[in-house]
Amino acid sequence: MMGNYTTQGFQGFVKDPKSDRSKAAQVAADAVGAKMISYTGLRGTYDFCVIAEGTFEQAAGIKMATEASGALCNITICEAISINDVADSAAKIAGAYKGPGK
Repeated sequence: MMGNYTTQGFQGFVKDPKSDRSKAAQVAADAVGAKMISYTGLRGTYDFCVIAEGTFEQAAGIKMATEASGALCNITICEAISINDVADSAAKIAGAYKGPGK
């Protein structure tokens, strides 16, 4: 997952610059039975990246609860896939699919 802090989240950092957000991410993962692997602050479009093992539903629950807190926003859940499996499905569909007007 990658995401951003809101104004409220940044105000928390200004108040407590030594705040360890990896502990909060760990608590969220533990609460739904997911396993947090790492938490990293980022420079760029996103403010942080959390790598975790778990289901999409667990990640979506973390997203919903943490964004509802008002401290985070724009959380994007990225899920590892096999591009070869996707290509295999696409190849099967390509032979049968007809576009509009064809």
